[in-house]
Amino acid sequence: MAKAKLAYVCDECGADYSKWQGQCTACKAWNSLKEVRLGSAPAGGAQAAVRRQGYAGEAGQSKVVSLSEVELKATDRISSKIGELDRVLGGGLVPGSAVLIGGHPGAGKSTLLLQTMAALVADMPALYVTGEESLQQVAMRAKRLGLAVGDLKMLSETSVETICDVADQLKPRVLVIDSIQVMHVSDVQSAPGSVSQVRESAAYLTRYAKQTGTVIFLVGHVTKDGSLAGPKVLEHMIDCSLQLEGESDSRFRTLRSHKNRFGAVNELGVFAMLETGLKEVKNPSSIFLSRDDNARPGSVVMVVWEGTRPMLVELQALVDTSHHSNPKRVAVGMDQNRLAMLLAVLNRHGGLMTGDQDVFINVVGGIRVMETSADLALLTAIVSSFRDKSLPTDLIVFGEVGLSGEIRPVPNGQERIKEAAKHGFTRAIVPKGNRPKESVPGMKIIAVDRLSEALDSI
Repeated sequence: MAKAKLAYVCDECGADYSKWQGQCTACKAWNSLKEVRLGSAPAGGAQAAVRRQGYAGEAGQSKVVSLSEVELKATDRISSKIGELDRVLGGGLVPGSAVLIGGHPGAGKSTLLLQTMAALVADMPALYVTGEESLQQVAMRAKRLGLAVGDLKMLSETSVETICDVADQLKPRVLVIDSIQVMHVSDVQSAPGSVSQVRESAAYLTRYAKQTGTVIFLVGHVTKDGSLAGPKVLEHMIDCSLQLEGESDSRFRTLRSHKNRFGAVNELGVFAMLETGLKEVKNPSSIFLSRDDNARPGSVVMVVWEGTRPMLVELQALVDTSHHSNPKRVAVGMDQNRLAMLLAVLNRHGGLMTGDQDVFINVVGGIRVMETSADLALLTAIVSSFRDKSLPTDLIVFGEVGLSGEIRPVPNGQERIKEAAKHGFTRAIVPKGNRPKESVPGMKIIAVDRLSEALDSI
């Protein structure tokens, strides 16, 4: 019996090696190489070669052409009938695209896709493939959610070849694979969920999507640190990577785009988890601003920019005397390293030393702020808590703070101010570079250039 061929593939970057080593020389990650059993070439080698052609389009189109000769065709997007999902996807589903949705167990990935398929099946053929749940379990969920599934076709299968054969007969326009970690290709001898099986299964399905114009949703598991399970090359194969996030004790879920070949990256969709499934939240600022009518020290509202829209979020800070030799620095919803850096700026250019204080930061609502426009609001909340002085409830703050204490402008400043005015805010502390050219009705603008100026104005 011929000895099986082995390779070692890096989980982080997808680089492969002929023998195991402690560190990947490509991405410098330690202990990331996993053993992969290479499948032998099937007897119909020519037929298999034809099957592997046309990964990015129709097979046989290997003719070299000039870029100017490529015919541009307007691609009509397919609405998913869920506005927040369309927003994150960049305006809807693109025919022939492969979309990967990841998230922690219980986040609502299967629920969101089942709702989407139930809405789409009224206008087009759709196929839902489940490899982890039985058909009875999916039917029970659909009944519990009150979905009118109608003619939604269901298939319980884990063989990728069988799934594509069934899809060739039914010709669905939208196909859901739940999940990619349990799928397997017969050519690869390793177990489902291994690096090689996940990679080959995703490549097979992506190739099928390109050649037939079918929209394919792939459900992906995540590891304990929140990254997608499987080889890193999986994210390079697909066209769009979405992450469904949310704490188990929170009824809100956020859908964020990490990669999108057909739209903006870091677009954010907000959903509420109800008994009837996920319901889209069209005005996220309203749920993140459920504040107490009475002003409290350490609380301030900031305006962050998520994808293509502004969002008002409450930021809370608590500064307390530390009883430890190393004071605590805890940031929930923000980068903890940036918090440490801004505290140093506050000490040097704001005249406030917090070296003997515990500092706790929390972004209300479970949202994670990724941009630097929250710098000024963070320092404002810290000073408010330290001085035990409440900030006005009609005040919003945003701006980036530099290491020399300067307040830098942020993108879309005027749109942020207008969004705050719509929600009844009447005062704003903003960078001088974001001062609107035309006055905003009912809004008093305080433009600052240095951190000291901002702290003197509160």
